[in-house]
Amino acid sequence: MDIHPAAPTRRAETQAPSRAEEFAMHFTSTPRGARLARHLVSHRLHEWGHPYGTPVNETVTLITAELTANAVTHGRVPGRDFRLRLSLVPGTVTVEVSDTRAEREPHLDPAAGASERESGRGLLLVDALASRWGVAPRDAGPGKVVWAAVDCSPIR
Repeated sequence: MDIHPAAPTRRAETQAPSRAEEFAMHFTSTPRGARLARHLVSHRLHEWGHPYGTPVNETVTLITAELTANAVTHGRVPGRDFRLRLSLVPGTVTVEVSDTRAEREPHLDPAAGASERESGRGLLLVDALASRWGVAPRDAGPGKVVWAAVDCSPIR
């Protein structure tokens, strides 16, 4: 399956969706699952009117990469997947990543020396790129949902 067509579709070039769009899928809690989630988010945004290479596509894809990497690295429970949900309502793209490990809620503490560590800067990046983000308990079962929203204007 080629998820990066050579030329943007006519819809992606000319119009943004006027209604809400949603994509949700479970992925294996592996680096391969995180990579697939990132590629599918970029592809879905392209289909929804935010072509590859645009600021919205690149920003949401980068945020997705960070959140899915965190789910795989810190939220992994053997034998359980992580879930990704991407939604687009006019003016906002939201990405949610849920895992089944509740006791390791992510937090942002720039004073904790994250800038000198080799890891732990992902949420600083999410904080800088997202219009808003947060953590919430999962609706069903143990775990958490880490979400980020990016404000965007419709493509004309």
